[in-house]
Amino acid sequence: MNAVQRYFIEIAYNGTAYHGWQIQKNALSVQELVNKVLSTLCRQDIETLGCGRTDTGVHARQLFAHVDIPDDIDVLNLQFLLSLNSMLPFDIVVKRFIKVAPNAHARFDASLRSYEYHIHFTKDPFLHNLSWLLRDKPDITLMNQAAAILMEYKDFSCFSKSNTKTLTNNCLIQRAEWVKTENGIVFHISADRFLRNMVRAIVGTLIKVGKKEMEVQDIRKVIDSKNRSVAGESVAACGLYLTEVIYPYLSLEK
Repeated sequence: MNAVQRYFIEIAYNGTAYHGWQIQKNALSVQELVNKVLSTLCRQDIETLGCGRTDTGVHARQLFAHVDIPDDIDVLNLQFLLSLNSMLPFDIVVKRFIKVAPNAHARFDASLRSYEYHIHFTKDPFLHNLSWLLRDKPDITLMNQAAAILMEYKDFSCFSKSNTKTLTNNCLIQRAEWVKTENGIVFHISADRFLRNMVRAIVGTLIKVGKKEMEVQDIRKVIDSKNRSVAGESVAACGLYLTEVIYPYLSLEK
């Protein structure tokens, strides 16, 4: 067997047409297409492993995956990257390859992940499938007060999709903040890990606070319940973006 070199690959995609990053049966995923093109270029089966998974319709501005490539193939050559991207659909791009140690792991080694959730308030065809249209403006001050409470807790079972196989529902949230934009608002959240559907469930719950359907301090009751049915509804996938993944041992700046 030929020797291989492990790389991290940085990927971005518009998730509208895909059933998330991770390969699934009978559904088109970003990972499936990336694997297929890499396998074609390398003339052998190539499999990637991503830093996490995104749901159907969710976007990624920065997602890392690791991949083992035969060491006689120069993936750091610009021509290889150009060829790879020319074969991928218009809504997926591989930005770069980064040479890493043989045991580097895109999922388990990530120390921080960041997401954004985008909301706009007036109909805009250029934001369709890229942001969630909310007709009534919620109170951002109340939502930020409720968001700050999230950082006092670790167990977020109440925001997790049911019947997942995770060993723990504990997450360390380091940032949870709403910011006003020209056309709407954006929720920024960073944590060491996220549960399935967690961000969309958090946003749905905070929106209830912003609409004054729930008191700020009621967020504590939701979290303490550890019951998904007590939290708000999950908001639409189109507004969610994976924006940054951090590795403690690796400088990923360009």
